[in-house]
Amino acid sequence: MTSVPEQTSSSTPSTPFVEAWLAGPANTQFYTRTYPAPSPRAVLLFVHGFAEHVGRYEWAHSTYASRGITVFTYDQRGFGRTALDREKKSGHSSYGRTSAKEQLGDIEWWVRHLKKEYEGLPVFLMGHSMGGGLALAFGTRTSPPPEKDTLDTLSGVIASSPLLLQTFPASKIARRAGGLLSGVFPGLAIPAPVPVEDLSHDPVANKANAADPWIIQKGSLKGLHDMLSGGEQLLWNDYKHWPRSLPLLIVHGDADRVTSFKAAQEFFDKLDAEDKEFKPFKGGYHELVHEPDGVKEKFVDECIVWVLKHVEGQAPQGATEMTASKL
Repeated sequence: MTSVPEQTSSSTPSTPFVEAWLAGPANTQFYTRTYPAPSPRAVLLFVHGFAEHVGRYEWAHSTYASRGITVFTYDQRGFGRTALDREKKSGHSSYGRTSAKEQLGDIEWWVRHLKKEYEGLPVFLMGHSMGGGLALAFGTRTSPPPEKDTLDTLSGVIASSPLLLQTFPASKIARRAGGLLSGVFPGLAIPAPVPVEDLSHDPVANKANAADPWIIQKGSLKGLHDMLSGGEQLLWNDYKHWPRSLPLLIVHGDADRVTSFKAAQEFFDKLDAEDKEFKPFKGGYHELVHEPDGVKEKFVDECIVWVLKHVEGQAPQGATEMTASKL
């Protein structure tokens, strides 16, 4: 069914989205949204972060669609409506219940889905925070390896504030204990709070996050262990497996108090890629998409320009000037 976004921005036109419940791996029912561009030039698969959902990106994804990029996104297994909708979720779905293997398999499933649905259009992958770490892992994983033609399908990857290391990591003792318990009680959900004041400089957006009924600050032992250890593995070893020909953009606020800006910079510096860019946002917190005072507009514009540049080999006329005017 078609719905109009609940929240819009005066800086961009509202774009309707299409909601659908679609079956993914193991016949898991996923809540999905598609923001169709009137004359699409590319398709973007977006993967959200820990303990959130796709409804928080209505303004941004409407903006992508208004600029020629169709967005497809889904509430990840274990989160949002995919985990909490009592009427439509799968019987085996519960909040926080996930694993890296399942999450990466889901991304592969949706990449292949989009390739079929939008034959001939370039497909890009973008993830934020935990989703950003998964987007990076998708290009580097060796166990289980992605299908080669799936990686070949991608025209580029964007990682927004990717989780490689926490800015303020948990103690080694707590991490070790959690890792051991995850093997015994993988589905056990435990509190995993993120202070809302660390998300952005916008108190209204932070307050909305705290009151959001689709957000529960919990995660399963398995999901949390895979998320944290997976980021470390990416930074310390798996970066070596990044395909040299796969373009990458990393965007990160240098004042992020949730995911480590320094770790993202280190990963970027290590990466042997033919086409890579790192866009730091001075003073930016974790959720650049919600930062006030023109920052969120600049962030979204940077990503759009990068995608369109890789669609046609150069930025569309006027796009670079628009970005420069906001710097």
